[in-house]
Amino acid sequence: RHFREQGVDVQKNPFTVIGIGDMSGDVFGNGMLLSRKIKLVAAFNHMHIFLDPDPDMAASFKERQRIFRLDRSSWDDYNDTLISKGGGVFSRQAKQIKLSHEVRAMLNTSETSMRPLDLIRTIMRMQADLWWNGGIGTYVKASTESHADVGDRANDTVRIDANELNCKVVGEGGNLGLTQRGRIEYSMHGGRINTDFIDNSAGVDSSDREVNIKILLTAAAKEHGLDTAKRNKLLAKMTDDVAQFVLRSNYLQTQSISMMEARAPERLSETARLISNLEKTGLLNRDLEFLPDELEIDERRQRGQGLTRPELSVILSYAKIDLYNGLEGSDQALDDFLTTDPQRYFPPILRKRYSDLIPVHRLSRQILATLIANNIVNRMGPTFVKRLQVDTGANIVTIARAYIVAREICQASEIWRQIEELDNQIPAKIQQSMMFDVGRILRHACYWLIERYGDDLDIVKAVDELKAGMTTVYARALSIVVGPGKERQRSSAMDYMKNGVPEKLAKKMAALLLTRGGLDITDLTNRHRKEIIPTAQMYAILSDRLGIVWMNRSVENLHVEGRWQALARSNLRDDFYRIRRDFVTRLFSNRSRKTPQELFGVWTEQNATAIRVFDSVLADMQLKQDVDFATLSVASQELRKLTDSL
Repeated sequence: RHFREQGVDVQKNPFTVIGIGDMSGDVFGNGMLLSRKIKLVAAFNHMHIFLDPDPDMAASFKERQRIFRLDRSSWDDYNDTLISKGGGVFSRQAKQIKLSHEVRAMLNTSETSMRPLDLIRTIMRMQADLWWNGGIGTYVKASTESHADVGDRANDTVRIDANELNCKVVGEGGNLGLTQRGRIEYSMHGGRINTDFIDNSAGVDSSDREVNIKILLTAAAKEHGLDTAKRNKLLAKMTDDVAQFVLRSNYLQTQSISMMEARAPERLSETARLISNLEKTGLLNRDLEFLPDELEIDERRQRGQGLTRPELSVILSYAKIDLYNGLEGSDQALDDFLTTDPQRYFPPILRKRYSDLIPVHRLSRQILATLIANNIVNRMGPTFVKRLQVDTGANIVTIARAYIVAREICQASEIWRQIEELDNQIPAKIQQSMMFDVGRILRHACYWLIERYGDDLDIVKAVDELKAGMTTVYARALSIVVGPGKERQRSSAMDYMKNGVPEKLAKKMAALLLTRGGLDITDLTNRHRKEIIPTAQMYAILSDRLGIVWMNRSVENLHVEGRWQALARSNLRDDFYRIRRDFVTRLFSNRSRKTPQELFGVWTEQNATAIRVFDSVLADMQLKQDVDFATLSVASQELRKLTDSL
C-alpha cells in the first residue's frame, strides 16, 4: 500500500530493499519472496552481513527462493557467484570488513573498511526504497530517547535514531523493530510507516479464525457426525480461503489508515475529542500509547499538521476495541445482523455445509461484534460512531444497524469492490476521494435511518422496505433529475471519467448524489402507495422550481471550522430535505387521483403570487458571491413559509 499510494507497483517496478533477518525466517523469508522486482542490496542478522550492490533481480529471487526451502539456512548458504561485483557475505565476528568501491558508493561513504557494528548502522542509514524488518530486537529509537528508554541492551551498539533513516518505507514484519516514538519521528520527517501490530496482524487474525473454525467443526462432529479424518482434511482444504480472508482484513485496515492520514489535519479536533473520550472511559492511556497531549495537539493545529500514521494506527485499534465492547456488552439481541455478516467470516465450504451451525456458534456474538466493529471503523473511520451518538442520541447497536442498512441499500459493497479493483490503474488519491464520497453518502443515510426508525430499526425490515426503491432511483438517476440537478449528475460522472474511472462506475458514483432524496422518495411512495418514478420526477421538479438544488449545493460549499459549525451545516442541510419531504407528504394527503406532477401544477397555479415573492427573494440571494449561514437560514424560513401554504 505504501508504494501503490506513491504510484509504484511493486509487481512491475524494481525497488531496493535493506533488511534485518535472513531467508530461514518465516517473516523475512516470506517477505523477500513476495515480488520478483525486489533488489535486496543489504541485510544482516545476528551472524552475517549480506551486501549485493547491484543485484540481478531474477537470479537473486531464485537464490532467495532456494535458500528459503532449505531445512536450515543462513546468509552463508547464498551462492556468492550470484552476488554482484563488490558484494559478499561477511561475518559479524570480523574485526574489520573491507568495503569495495561498489559498496562505498552504495553506502555513500568514503571509508574503506568498517567494524561490523559500524557497517550495520551505516546500512540502516543508507538510501533505499524499503527497510524490511524481519528480525528480533529494537533497532531504531527517537532522537529524544536514550538507549535505556528502549530496554533492549543487546542492540544498543547498532541502534540508530529515526531522523537518520533515509528509506522511503518501513515494513515491520517483526515486532518492536522501532520504538513508537521512533515511528512517529520518522513519519513526521516524511517516512511511510504504520506500526508492528498493524503490519504483522495477520498472525493474530489467523489464530483467531483457526480457533473459531475448530469450535464450529467440534459442533459439526456432534451434530453431523464429522469424524477426525474428514475434519483434518477439511481444515487443510480451507487454508487458502483463510489466508485470503486475513489478507483482505489487512488490506482494509491499512486502507483505512491511509484515508485517516489524508484527512488528518482537517479532522484533528474530531480525533482529539475521540482520544479524550476514550481516556475518560478508562480504555486509553495516551501517555502509554505516546499520543500527543492537548498542548501538542494545539501546536499541530497551528502548524496545519494532523496525527501521523503510527498514531492513527493506535487510534484505529482503540476505536475498534471500544465499538466491539459496546456491541458485545449490549443487552440488545444482535440476531438481525446474522442476515449479513457472520456467514462471511467462515470459508465458503463451511457456509455451505454447516450454515445451520453458524448462528448457534458458541462465540457467535463475539464474532459478530468483531466483524461489525472492523467493518464500520475500517470503512467509516474511528470517529464515526461517537459522532453519530452525540448528534442523534442513538445507541451503538442502532448506529451499527443503520450502517449495515445504509451499506446494503446504497450498494456500497459493490461500489467499494469496483473502486479497489482500480488499484495501480488510477492514482490512489482519486480512489481515496471516491471512498470519501461513498462514506459521506452512507453517513447521511445513517442519519436519515436513525431519524426515520429510531431504536426500532430492524436490518431485514428496513432493507426490504427501501432497497428495491433505491435501486430504481439509482438506475433511473438521469431520467429523474431535471435542470441543474441533471447537469450536476453529468458533470460528476465526467469528472470521475477524466481521472480514469470506468464510465459504469463513474455513473454509479454520480447516482449516489440522489441518495438522501431517494430515501425520502422511497419511504413516501411506500407509505402512500404511489409509483416511484413519477414521485421522484415530481420531487426533482420541486427541487428545481423552488431552488432547493441551489440551496443544497450552497450548504455543501459552506466553510466550517470546528464541530458546532459542522453540526449547524448538517442541520441546515436536513432542514431543506425535511421541508421538501413535508411538502410531498401534504401533496399526497390530497386524495385526488391526479398524478404527483399534476398535483404540483395545481398548487403552483393556486399560489402564483406567493411563489413570485419567493422567487424574488431567492434571486437576490443567488446574486451574492459568498453565501453564508445567515443567508441560507433565511432561505430555509422563506421556503418553509411557502410550503406551509399547501
